[in-house]
Parts: sequence; structure tokens; C-alpha cells
Amino acid sequence: MEMRAVILVVLGLVWLCEGKFVVEMNKLRVSSPDSLKGTYECAIGNFGVPDYGGSMAGAVVYPHTNQDACGSFRDFNISFSSRPRGLPTFLLADRGGCFFTSKAWNAQTAGAAAVLVADDRTGPLITMDMPDNDTAAVYLPNITIPSVLINRSLADDIIKSLAGKEMVNVYLDWIESLPHPDDRVEYEFWTSSNDECGLKCESQMKFVHDFKGAAQILEQKGYTQFTPHYITWYCPDDYRSTKQCESQCINHGRYCAPDPEKDFSEGYQGKNVVVQNLREACFFRVANESGKPWLWWDFVTDFSVRCPMKDKKYNKDCADRVIRSLGADVKKIEECVGDTEADVDNPILSSEQDAQIGVGSRGDVTILPTLVINNRQYRGKLDRRAVLKAICSGFQETTEPAICLNGDIQTNQCLDGNGGCWEDKATNVTACRDTFRGRVCECPTVQGTKFVGDGYTHCEASGPLHCTINNGGCWKEIRDNQTYSACIEGSTSGCKCPSGFKGDGLNCEDVDECKEKLYCQCPECKCKDKWGGFDCSCSSGLLYIREHDTCIRKDGIAGSGWRTFWLTVLGIAAFGTGGYLVYKYRLRRYMDSEIRAIMAQYMPLDDNHGGYMPVSGGHGEAPGQAHHGDI
Repeated sequence: MEMRAVILVVLGLVWLCEGKFVVEMNKLRVSSPDSLKGTYECAIGNFGVPDYGGSMAGAVVYPHTNQDACGSFRDFNISFSSRPRGLPTFLLADRGGCFFTSKAWNAQTAGAAAVLVADDRTGPLITMDMPDNDTAAVYLPNITIPSVLINRSLADDIIKSLAGKEMVNVYLDWIESLPHPDDRVEYEFWTSSNDECGLKCESQMKFVHDFKGAAQILEQKGYTQFTPHYITWYCPDDYRSTKQCESQCINHGRYCAPDPEKDFSEGYQGKNVVVQNLREACFFRVANESGKPWLWWDFVTDFSVRCPMKDKKYNKDCADRVIRSLGADVKKIEECVGDTEADVDNPILSSEQDAQIGVGSRGDVTILPTLVINNRQYRGKLDRRAVLKAICSGFQETTEPAICLNGDIQTNQCLDGNGGCWEDKATNVTACRDTFRGRVCECPTVQGTKFVGDGYTHCEASGPLHCTINNGGCWKEIRDNQTYSACIEGSTSGCKCPSGFKGDGLNCEDVDECKEKLYCQCPECKCKDKWGGFDCSCSSGLLYIREHDTCIRKDGIAGSGWRTFWLTVLGIAAFGTGGYLVYKYRLRRYMDSEIRAIMAQYMPLDDNHGGYMPVSGGHGEAPGQAHHGDI
């Protein structure tokens, strides 16, 4: 037993002696009294639900009795429930006397919204962790309030102010506890396939089952980049030939895990856990190469259900059946696993050991399970809602996916006065959007129509479909079953009063076309104004043509042009008749002159006697007539 204890201690500390453990911090801001105003650091507890991405305000209370919060406050008839419209209560408790988790549970059951544990020693703050004692199993999974460790000096100042009847108001701020530089979150989950380590193994397997759906949605849509990891230790050279190292390690002591039952003589051994961890790491690598890294969640959850240690199914055969059921290549995975008995390094497990070492702001991974989000270790219990909220806080603001805006983690601040954001009550369109960080005033997109504006005082529909939402914010009125709108369909935005109305598009009024003499101006026209237009009628049964503002006969000839038509016809007729008479007169004169000329040749006129002159020679011949028979 003594040798086993030595081995366990060595295995647990062999690589930690030169490592570093980073205490994850958040901000505590005191807003009153004035003597304490300022911002202080505090350490996030590794249980409960820290409000990642958000903040909490509360009034501090330091009890007169049970000041270490190790006993139930119900026994002292003490309640920390806040009054209606009052600030939540933050309980200040002294360190020591019991587990940190016991203090948090007692405070929560008494109605406190958060726990401030006052450190009892000088030096840097530590991370308050969960106990390994199984007696905590009753309450540990149910702790939901956040817990922080504060410096003793700050605690003493708070106690002094409370004793002086001063109210101490505090803000706990987790907004910058996790980096959120862009629109993708990278996170790691350090876990183990061991399912016989008690409360921690049970809680992490429950988390994997509960979180699988959200994790796969985030991964499949490219919102996150997830990587599983497995902690292993190496056995010191001096102990590699011992039974303990041989039972807990593979590859000649290079990669080790604790015995599941902490008993080397029964059940599964640590090396069985290392091999299965390696198999799961290889499954992820093969699945990732095929473009489906999210299948890891299916493999791990299916294996835990189908191949548990308690049923003696925690082995390669059962694992292979699960692998085949998921359509993965068993041969590739076995090639990745390699020879676990060979005295050589395994590249997968060697890289896992390297990854355990802290880099930059991230400390060494020393606690199982551990979640690392954007290179910062998550503190708090492994709960679907809590972890999802922490991951969502790793997105750059306003880039969070829809899963981050569901009812599980949003703050519901929009329910109170619409969060102070713009709202159109007529159409129930609002710029208020609840997120895990609190409400955001951002003009929405409704039915494909984007609203633009500052989100606080105004939002205006924009885009080709903007008229479908509140008529694009433009004027609209219905009378006598007629609808007129100033919204311009097909345009991106803008309002313009329709024909028959005038105004700025937000307000339009009817135009009196008759009074303003815009239409119906022909001589035969009679104008009558109406809403949105006018009626124009014509006298003598004529028909009004609006496009030409004229009256025509029903056979198509305009009334105002009828007289002109007949005058034109009569003019043409008169002109033709006159021309014909002139023509006849000139023709007659011409014919008369020709006849007179011909007659003058045969019957010369006697100017003296008024008769014809006789033809000489007794034989008259016309001039130019041939004399037949002449030689």
C-alpha cells in the first residue's frame, strides 16, 4: 500500500513540478460606498455557473453568524432572497472550515445570488476547486450560482463598511474573462474514457451526452473548431519495472493513467484507459481528415453507453463495433494507435503530453475534465447551458450564431420596457435582441427585409421588400375600398406620394386637380374632384381621353376638331371647284382661238365687207396641199 501511494504521487506530480497553473480571474467593481469605489481582481471558482460574457450586480451581506457558511442558514432562520425590485444578495463568507462547494451550496439554498469567499492568507489567489470526496455528490451538480475568491484586505474593508451601516454594492464582471476576437471560437476538451472514477467521471460523461447536439451544430456550420485531448503522465525510469507502472502505462512507461478503481489487483487497469484514450484521439484524427470531426461526439457517447466498464465491455472489440456503426475505417484507426507494447514513442500521445504544457496566457492542464476556450481555461461546472454560454461569449459581439440566442442562455432583458430599444408596436417589430451578454439594440431583419438605423431611436425598413413591413414607414390610406401608398415597390427605400397626392411621402394629402387646372382643360370638358383623382366628363355625349386631355366622339373623332375637319373638307372642295372652273375657262378660250385660226385659212375674213374673200384660179386649195400628177 505504501509503494502504491508513492507511485500515485509520483505519477500525479512528475511533470507538474516545472509546469504552471494559471488562476483564471474576473473583475469585481465596487460602486458604493465611495471609500471602496474601484475595480479589484478575484479568482473564478471551478464550480457553479460563472456568468461568462455578462455581469451581475448585487448588495453584499456578511452574516452575524455562520460566517464561514459551513452550516445551513436554514438552521439559523436566515434568508438572503432579494426583495422585489431590489438588488440580488452577494454573500461574503470566510474561507476555511469546509469545502468551497459547501459554502456555495449553503448560500444558494438560502437565496444568495453569488458567493464572495474571503481568503484567509496572504499571497496570490487560488482557484477554488471541487472536492474529490463523494459526499459532495448530493449537491455539487445543483450549484448554479457563481463563486469567487477575494483578497482578505478587500473583505476586511467590506466588513468594516457594512458594520458602519453603509451599503456595499458590487458588480461581478465576466465580459472579458474569455477573449472574443472574431466570429469563430476555438475550444479544447480535456477528458478521459475512464467511467469508474466517481463523481467527476459521471459529470463529464453527462456533459458529453448533453452537449453533443450543440457541439455538432456549431462544428458542422463552421462556427467553432473543436479538439479533444487526453491527459497522460509518464513513469519515472526508476519505477518502470514495477507492477504499478506496468499496469498503468503503455510503451514501456511513456504514457500512463491512474487505475480506474485505484486498486491494481482488480478490474480494469490504467493502461486500458490509456489505450482507449488513444483510440478516441485517433478516431478524431481520422474523422477530421474525412471532414467530419463532429463524429467524435457520437463515438464517445456511444462507447460510454455500449461499452461500460461495469459491464466488462470496455475493450477493443466493443470499440470496433461502435466505430463500424459510425461508418469509420477501423483499419486506419488501428494504424494510428500503433503498437502499444513497443519501446518507442507514440506520436499521438507525445503530442498530447506537449499540449498539456501551458502556452501564453493558458496554464498547464492539470484538472480533469478541463475546457479551454480561445486559449483560456473555463472555470465552472460542466453544464450544457453554462458551457454554451461561455463558448458564445468567445464570439465577437453581434457575430454569435442563432444557437447562442435561444431561451436557454439569453437574458430576457427585452421583456422589460423593450430594453430601451426602438419598437414599432403596430407591427410588433423591435430592435431589442436578447443575448447571453444582455440585450442588444440592433435594427432587425424581418421576412427578408433589413431595417437600418441606430436601433435605439429609429429603424427604417430597407431593401426590395421593405414595403411589406409597416409599408416601409411610408404614408398609406384606404378609402372607399381604394388603397394609396407612398412606398415604392422594388426600390431599396424611400417614400413618394402617388399620383393624385402631394407631400413628403410620410404624409400625403389629396390634390384638387380641378382647382389647380392640371387636367380636364378642353372646351367640352367638365371637371369634378375626388379623393386620389378626378372625374372629367364631356358635353354632347363625347368621350374624355385623359392622356390627351380631349373629348372625342365615341367613333374616335375628337369633338373639338369636327368643325375644323369639315372646314378643311369644304375648303378643299371649294379650291377644287374653283380650279376646275378656271381650267374650263382657259380650255375654252384656247379652243376658240384654234378654231378661228383654222377657219381664217379657208375663209379669210373681209375686213371691209365683213365676208370671206374668193379663192383665186377658180379652184381653191388649202396651203401646203399636194398637186397630184405634177412633174
